[in-house]
Parts: sequence; structure tokens; C-alpha cells
Amino acid sequence: MTLHTERYIGYRGTQLSADVGGDPRLPAVILLHGGGQTRYSWGRAARELVQTGYHVITLDLRGHGESDWAADGDYSLNAFVADLGAVIATLEHPPALVGASLGGATALLSVGESVAPLAQALVLVDLVPRMATEGIRQIGEFMSGNLDGFASVAEAADAVARYLPHRPRPSSPDGLLKNLRLKEDGRFYWHWDPQFQLNKSRPQPEELFQRLEHAAKQVTIPTLLVRGKQSEMVTAEGVQALLKLIPHAEFVDVEGAGHMVAGDNNDAFNSVIERFLKSTLQAA
Repeated sequence: MTLHTERYIGYRGTQLSADVGGDPRLPAVILLHGGGQTRYSWGRAARELVQTGYHVITLDLRGHGESDWAADGDYSLNAFVADLGAVIATLEHPPALVGASLGGATALLSVGESVAPLAQALVLVDLVPRMATEGIRQIGEFMSGNLDGFASVAEAADAVARYLPHRPRPSSPDGLLKNLRLKEDGRFYWHWDPQFQLNKSRPQPEELFQRLEHAAKQVTIPTLLVRGKQSEMVTAEGVQALLKLIPHAEFVDVEGAGHMVAGDNNDAFNSVIERFLKSTLQAA
């Protein structure tokens, strides 16, 4: 099943790239990747959802992938939420939102802080209001490292392998090319805008946690939390806290997966998502 690329106009004119597939008249699903990732992080999920009977949009967040870098350097959560709102506004009916990490925070805030019904269903992928601070630190260190780029794709693959030692290393590092930019100096750089990681408007952890908790209390639509069982970001305590905030939420642990759930165990992840969406959106 093929997808085609479309561009959306986000907050303050920032252009956003997305892969889109399926009949627009069908129930819509928007997939939102995590910080430092791209729309390609969903693997086969988008294509399988199209085949199942959904209109699917996999969005590159601002400053990531093929979306524009924010001209004003605005990578605040408010900007991400406004971008998502602009994409949702192009649809005839409220979609299901599937968000991983930063994408999950964007989806949760969009739903919980909106006065009008914004979505039909919410899937949080390894995202709870109170994330493990050590996991946040590790991700920050990975994204802040190697800002001077890599001499080769293999060197970039080495950095990923050190960060994700539990994930089997691909036989070829060429898959990373979708996440790298080759610049005129001959070096490979991560696709994201360095200002995203250096963002001075990023809230302090406790401020962020409280905002996410407040938003979660307002969620009334069907909700699913999917955690990678070996996640360094979402603890058992974090899961229970989320389930108290959203009592009707469902919860699934995915074996053999860490924080990058879809990439670590794509088949199991897809099965969980498809089952939940079938019960909530009633795809064709």
C-alpha cells in the first residue's frame, strides 16, 4: 500500500511534511513520532493501518525530518500542539491520535486542553505524565551528542547502537540515511534542528509533569497506553499514576521493547494498535 507526501501549514506558517494514505472519507488516524525521530519511525504501521481501512497521516514534527525548521526557533509544546491542531482542521471528522514520547505529549495536551472535541481516540506510546527523570537525561545526552556530525553512516550507527544496546543491529546501516542530512562539509548530521534540543523555552520536568497531569484529568475519549516493557522512560509507578488520572484507559505492555516501542517490536505494536482502533473507530 503506497503513501504519498503532503505538506501542511502549521503554526506561524511552518510547513510540515507528512506521508498520507487511504480514502479521506474513512476514519482518520494521525501518527506522531517522538523527539529526534521522523515519520519513518512507524515502520509498517502506517501501511497496515491504510490496508485495514483508515485514512492515515504520519507527520514529521516541526524541526524534524522533511518538515521546516522553525524560523523563530519556537519548539515549545504550544507550538507542537498548534501544528497538530492545524492538521486536524483539514479533516472532516475528529481523528484518532497515536503519539510516541514527544508526539504523545503533544496529543495528550491537544486532547486534554481543548474545549471542543478534538479526537475520537488517544493512544499514548511510552508516554505518561511523570516520566523517569534518568531516562529523560539519557535521551537528552544522546540528542545533544555529536552535534558536529559523523564522518560516515556507520559512525552514526555506532552511536545508535551504544544508545540502544538491546536492539539487534541491522546488517546494513543504510536505513539510517532517512534520519541523516549530508551537508557540504561531507559529514552526516541528524535530521533535526539543533535548536530543538537547545530550546531554552523547554519547561522544567516538574512544570511539564504537572501540565500533563492536568491535561490527563480532562481526557474522556477512549485511551490506550502502550509501554515498552523494558522502557527506560515509563516505570510501573508512572503507569499506575496515569491509570488513576484516566480511569477508563486501557494499558498494554509490549514484550521485547524499550522506549522506541514501534521500532523495537513492530509486529506486536501494530497488533495492539489495530485491535484498539478497531474497537473505537470501527474501520471499514
